[in-house]
Amino acid sequence: MNKAISKTTVILVDDHRVVIEGIKSALKEHPEFEVIGEVTDGLKAVKLANSLKPDIMILDISMPGVSGVEVVNKVKASASDIKIVVYTMHSAKEFVVDLFKAGISAYVLKDDPLSDLILSLKAVTSGETYFSTMTPNVLLRHMKEMEEKDFSEDVYNSLSLREQEVFKHLAEGTSIKHIAAKLFLSPKTVESHKYNIMKKLQAKSIVELTKIAIKKNLIEV
Repeated sequence: MNKAISKTTVILVDDHRVVIEGIKSALKEHPEFEVIGEVTDGLKAVKLANSLKPDIMILDISMPGVSGVEVVNKVKASASDIKIVVYTMHSAKEFVVDLFKAGISAYVLKDDPLSDLILSLKAVTSGETYFSTMTPNVLLRHMKEMEEKDFSEDVYNSLSLREQEVFKHLAEGTSIKHIAAKLFLSPKTVESHKYNIMKKLQAKSIVELTKIAIKKNLIEV
């Protein structure tokens, strides 16, 4: 008997039906993903997310009814486990920064190949964050412009040498799998280091780790 494929459930939110159909067509070649709902309105997207509780929501920013940023805030407030992949034409800094602050897991531009969207879904399913090619630079520029909070030298120095290595790779946006390969560690060990690093540095996200790394001149912008 063939073992059933474990499905990752997805809902699609875009005000253009052609975009929705294009994504659905692309996902047919990836049976591990199952589209269980689709809407073209922001307010309906929030209701659909709350009722279906998908693993992933693919979301456009420009939506009638409720904006993409509002959708993210509302969904994260009521169903924080849902991973949100933003799929949009917009690359303006204010969109990128606000959405990552709100808790999205991936940001993909519609100008990018559709295969990038598929890659983002696979990354998010594995618990990783995915950026469009332009997104890291936008975030890094924003962080450099922000007024930095005081960061104690002793806090960073409390990291072990291995944790400092992992920290730098995380701040550069390297995936858990690739960090494990580079440092000859298991992904589980890297995940453990990540947890300890974020706890020691009181960081809630990779974006905050990147901000710390920039202030300490550990990575280039």
